Amino acid sequence: MELDDVIYDEILRKSEKGNSFSELGQFKEALDEYSDAIKLLPDPIYVWEAATWLFVSIGDTLFQLNDFENSLDSFMQAQKCPDGLGNPFICVRIGECFFELGNKEKAKQYLFQAYMLEGEDIFSDADPKYFELIAPLI
Repeated sequence: MELDDVIYDEILRKSEKGNSFSELGQFKEALDEYSDAIKLLPDPIYVWEAATWLFVSIGDTLFQLNDFENSLDSFMQAQKCPDGLGNPFICVRIGECFFELGNKEKAKQYLFQAYMLEGEDIFSDADPKYFELIAPLI
């Protein structure tokens, strides 16, 4: 199943605009673009590949804004979408969100899952505290 070309092009345009804002550190503007883009997806939104990367983009932007609760929610939504479950980046961000929200046990589960899927490289851009949490398990 494919999206209508006009809708897909508009989603891409908004997503690329969001990426540009994000690269400039303008996270609130980026979030607006990603949120507008996801609203263009027809129901049920969880069947579209675009939903996966839009939820990831929203979650990542919220993470940059230290809004860990809403970031976690967005990444959990991304897991329901195509190729979302078992995605190492999604697992890392979920683990990081749980860590920041004070749930170290859940953080360990997701961070370890990310490690098992992709190895230590998945932590290359992450704060070392996240890998240190699971290091005793390895």
